[in-house]
Amino acid sequence: MHTKRILRRPSSSTESRAHGTTAPTSSAADWGLLLIRLTFGLLMAAHGAQKLFGLFGGDGLTATGQAFASIGYRPGKLFAVIGGLSEFLGGLGLALGLFTPLAAAALIGMMINAMATVTGAHGLWEADGGVEYSVCIAVVALGIAAIGPGRLAVDRFFRWGTGGWGEAAFALGLGGVAAAITLTL
Repeated sequence: MHTKRILRRPSSSTESRAHGTTAPTSSAADWGLLLIRLTFGLLMAAHGAQKLFGLFGGDGLTATGQAFASIGYRPGKLFAVIGGLSEFLGGLGLALGLFTPLAAAALIGMMINAMATVTGAHGLWEADGGVEYSVCIAVVALGIAAIGPGRLAVDRFFRWGTGGWGEAAFALGLGGVAAAITLTL
């Protein structure tokens, strides 16, 4: 009986009190995940703001639209809006832990497009213009969808707030389908 109690984590604060312990309201893992989500999410949102609004040294929508058109996305400005919003809203969603699987899907889809149209031909390493950066973004977004946003997130109140295989599959599947549709247009 004693071994079972040590190995089994209390499932509620009532059960914790019954065993003479108190469940922590948040752990180092919760705070670590919040740090990752905030850093990664806000940087991705800022990257999207560069495209959409010209903030943080970005070119803004018109120049970004021209760049998108030059690599085959027509109309360039429309695809620049889609790309910028994917990064901006996906980043904010991850930072807040809000609609986490959907936010991850937006970033995954954007990075698949970047790899297919810009960086894929240059190999792996970022120094050579390769996919390294895009792969890292996609994997972090997928990892957060799989782990879940943690206790310090808006999604903690919703079913998808715990992460899992389903949430990860949703993020990867939706991101992949969105990227495939975009690449065929």
